Amino acid sequence: MKSLVTSAFVLSLVFLSPSVISAEGPDLAMALAGADWSKMETVTVTMIEHGFSPSPIVLKEGVPTRLVLKNAGKEAHYFVAEQFFKRIATRKVQGSDGEIKAPYFTAVEVYPGKMLEWFLVPAQKGVYDLLCTVKGHAERGMKGTIEVH
Repeated sequence: MKSLVTSAFVLSLVFLSPSVISAEGPDLAMALAGADWSKMETVTVTMIEHGFSPSPIVLKEGVPTRLVLKNAGKEAHYFVAEQFFKRIATRKVQGSDGEIKAPYFTAVEVYPGKMLEWFLVPAQKGVYDLLCTVKGHAERGMKGTIEVH
C-alpha cells in the first residue's frame, strides 16, 4: 500500500479540540452535521507558478462544497489560509491514494500535476488571505483571497 506521504499530497495537520475551534468562530460540528451534501457545489482552484486561479475564490456560507485543488505547475505548491481554515467544517480531504479526516488543517500541499478534493462547509462569512508558503512563491505573487458570502 502506498504511503499517503508519497501520494499526490501532503497534509499538515493540527488536531484541536472542538472547544478550541469554537472559541474562535462558528460551531463547526453543527455546520457539518447540518450539511445537505446532495446540494454540494464544486469550486476548482488551479495553482501555477506563481498564482491561484480564480482569484478571488468565492464560496457560500453554509453550502457544502467540494474544493478541487489542482496543481498545473511544475513545482509543489501550498494552499495556506489560516483564518479560513479555522472557519470551515471539513468532512474529508481525498486524493487517489486515500482520504484524511481531521478537524483542522494548517496547510495543504499539492504536488505538480496532481489534485486533491476537499469536502468542506464554509461556516462564517468573511474575506480570508491565501498564500503559498513555498520559499519565494508568495513574494513572486502567489497570494490571493477566499471570499465567503
